[in-house]
Amino acid sequence: MEKIAVFVNDAEHALHIVQPMLRNAAPTHWIIVATPPTLTRHIGRWVSHSARQQWLERWSAELFGRLEPVLREVPGSKVEKMMVKRPLVEVSERLRARLGTLRFLDARRPKLGKADEPVSAGQPEAERSPWAYPVAATAGLSALLTLAD
Repeated sequence: MEKIAVFVNDAEHALHIVQPMLRNAAPTHWIIVATPPTLTRHIGRWVSHSARQQWLERWSAELFGRLEPVLREVPGSKVEKMMVKRPLVEVSERLRARLGTLRFLDARRPKLGKADEPVSAGQPEAERSPWAYPVAATAGLSALLTLAD
């Protein structure tokens, strides 16, 4: 049985990547590795630790609830869920040590102007485009001018 660890931070984006793999697929051992979005450093002023934990539990329950049934559709497939903190390279090394031969699938939604952390040691760093911020600012201003008319 093939083992695939899927790194996810958004269920909808991950489904677009994973669903084509499920067509005519053999039974697979899926490991959903949830990488929650990082909160800003200022959030601590306004939100208590228990409120952050509750939000994290709701976020993970929604993510796992959306992905797990889709991955279990293939008869004989197993699904394992885990919530992780960074660094992701260490998480992938621990998974490889525990499970042996394993494929990694990076199904995280990319953020504009921010390079994602690599999932494994062999993954090349994402190239940061120097045009990301100017394009976003221009698109935002264009939308604002269009709405103003």
